[in-house]
Amino acid sequence: MSEIAQSSSNPSSRSKLFFKKEFPFAIGSPALIWQFIFFYLPLIFMVISSIFKLSVDGHFQGLTLENFAHVLNSTYLFTIAESLGVAFFNALICLFLAVPLAYFIAFRIKRFKTLFLILLIVPFWTNFLLHVCAWFFVLEINGFLNNLLLSIGFISKPIHFLNSFFSIILMMVYHYFPFMVLPIYSALEKFDESLLLASSDLGASKWQTLRRILLPILMPAIKLGFFLVFIPSFGEFVIPELMGGDKHYFVGNIVTQYMLGEGTTSIGAAFTVLSCFSLVLAIMGIQWMTTKLQNLLIGATR
Repeated sequence: MSEIAQSSSNPSSRSKLFFKKEFPFAIGSPALIWQFIFFYLPLIFMVISSIFKLSVDGHFQGLTLENFAHVLNSTYLFTIAESLGVAFFNALICLFLAVPLAYFIAFRIKRFKTLFLILLIVPFWTNFLLHVCAWFFVLEINGFLNNLLLSIGFISKPIHFLNSFFSIILMMVYHYFPFMVLPIYSALEKFDESLLLASSDLGASKWQTLRRILLPILMPAIKLGFFLVFIPSFGEFVIPELMGGDKHYFVGNIVTQYMLGEGTTSIGAAFTVLSCFSLVLAIMGIQWMTTKLQNLLIGATR
């Protein structure tokens, strides 16, 4: 009470108290301003642009919902659903591959742990187009993969791996895999391995240990990694364009064509708004499912 009374009577103490209280917000305010300018403001402009009616030469002609009527058809809705399915499938594959690798790096490697992490991150140090070109040499008709399968007698004639759904999924898993491994590895690095030994000593099977001890602790990291892969995979357009050979169209490809087209910017904005709304609904659904699963696993541990 005496400190408050003293500060209320002393303007200098009042200003110091105010500065001490608001200093953390002042530190974080540049990041908030940056996020508003480069994230929320473009979203606002995109939503406004989606209800604009423009002439062929780009002049404003009023507000309309015709742009949404144009994109609300079975073709575009199927494209959005297919993009959500591919993103979910990609995140699921990355998850099943990332958990054992993260476990191996966290618990089974002692001296070369840093080396394995560097090898995991090294591809991000080079241009993405170089990765695509490298996979072209691997997947082409006379490439490494076909020659390997032919030499071991697994196939009798070369397979067209390029310009296929397989090549798109393979490239997406390759590109987004580290985003799944690193959060899970970070959680396992803080995990007390003695809990696994205690569970084994108490007679629990490996499945019971995984279900009742490891997975409940890993669920936040798994959820984070899943969304880090799922969200950018939904809007991916470079990989389908280069590896799919214009045979497979996803959300990113359609948005790119409309945004770069002449007089179709408003339609592209409307399709983007519709796609983002679908993505938000999908995220809410995945969040609900993972929360239910997490509560189920936590309930099983009690």
